[in-house]
Amino acid sequence: MKTKMSVFAAGILFCCFSACASVPEKTAPENVPKETAASPNIVFVEKIQSALESGDIDRAIRLFDTEMPESLRNDVDLEILKASLLLSADRTEEASAVANRLLQSDPSNQDVLELSAEIAIASGNKQSQTTIINQLLKADPNNATANIIQGNQQALKKKYKLALKNYQRALISEPDNQDALFGYAQMCYYTNDINTSRETFNRLLQENPENSLAWQYLGKLAAEDENYKAATEYIQKAIELEPERYDFYIDLGQYMRNRGQFAEAEKAWSKAIEIDPTYFLGYTYRAGLYDEQNRIKEALKDYHKIIETNPKYYFAYEEIGILEFHEQNWQVARQAFLKAESIRSSSAYQMMIMITYMKEKKLLDAKNYAQKCMKTMNRESLDYKIMRLLHDQGPINAENAIIKDLDKETDKNKRGKMMFYFAMYYQLKGMDKIANEYFAKITQMQTPLFFEYRLAEWALLQN
Repeated sequence: MKTKMSVFAAGILFCCFSACASVPEKTAPENVPKETAASPNIVFVEKIQSALESGDIDRAIRLFDTEMPESLRNDVDLEILKASLLLSADRTEEASAVANRLLQSDPSNQDVLELSAEIAIASGNKQSQTTIINQLLKADPNNATANIIQGNQQALKKKYKLALKNYQRALISEPDNQDALFGYAQMCYYTNDINTSRETFNRLLQENPENSLAWQYLGKLAAEDENYKAATEYIQKAIELEPERYDFYIDLGQYMRNRGQFAEAEKAWSKAIEIDPTYFLGYTYRAGLYDEQNRIKEALKDYHKIIETNPKYYFAYEEIGILEFHEQNWQVARQAFLKAESIRSSSAYQMMIMITYMKEKKLLDAKNYAQKCMKTMNRESLDYKIMRLLHDQGPINAENAIIKDLDKETDKNKRGKMMFYFAMYYQLKGMDKIANEYFAKITQMQTPLFFEYRLAEWALLQN
């Protein structure tokens, strides 16, 4: 909106300035000294232009209210500019009043209709927005403003191909429209048309080298090719233009991490957190980095910040449970797994909860919890059989049956997970040699995708 408004305002000011500066020869007074002051109209337009160039929208609006010459008060272009400025200043009701007044005089004025559509979006008036967009598209199916608005709506719904078509139509009527170029390039990125996306972002940057988001997406495109050095250079250009934008530092951290520059990655994510300490994503990336570096206390601190800022993010509870289990903080680990299980039910979480009770010698609590869980489990499943084994602490024939089931299990990750809980059964019984044999089998697995793998590694290191 700001890009469009600034271009739109510049166009209006150019028209107004030209009109104010033009004086028909036949009406020009004779013998006027060269030093005669400029007309009030020109002075007013110059002041508006100066305010906009300095980015002072409030001053520009005040000029309309305090210094606008009577001869310009009914100028439609200037009234549209005023409404645009009011909208940019979040004074939507005042902007709407100006636009409605203009529409009463000329209901088919395309510029006013386009502005009214933007006002309807800002005020959340979906019915008015739909009516105006339909009116614009009826007059011109390729109307840029209407198609950009529809494209943005489709993009939010993740209907990227439909959004792409909207932006394409917008570019038919306005080939250099920066919002349409950005939307088109972004949708090409999401629909995996990488070359067209890159070409369009570069074209946009030719129009406006200060478009920080275009630089950001060039970074994403470079990262798609695993060219993290180029990706870093692109995102750094974006940061130069917007040094306080949160997501730029998230991207920078990812590129630095992929380049093996872990200290720089940490620095980037820490900057993102500094910009907005209430958003969880920066903590997520930094916690993962700390976790990889075995900086357990720092990782735990960040994981706790994640659940503070995003209480429904089950993965953080899982990580807290894993790390607190490693630290032998059984009660804290149990609370984390209980919370994770309440968000995303899992027999693995249930078994971890039961084991923490057993680690604390709270055998009755462990049995009661296991009985509750087993009521909803498939009695033929390996999960149920191991939960029953933990609950009953045997017998030998149950152990043998599970060994056979583990050998039959074709899902590698499922087999690895269940081996861990089978190993924990032996560890809890004090049979460390057998437990370690299973822990060792788990650690020999390639590309494990289950959290119990780390616990198996730690269990071996502790022995």
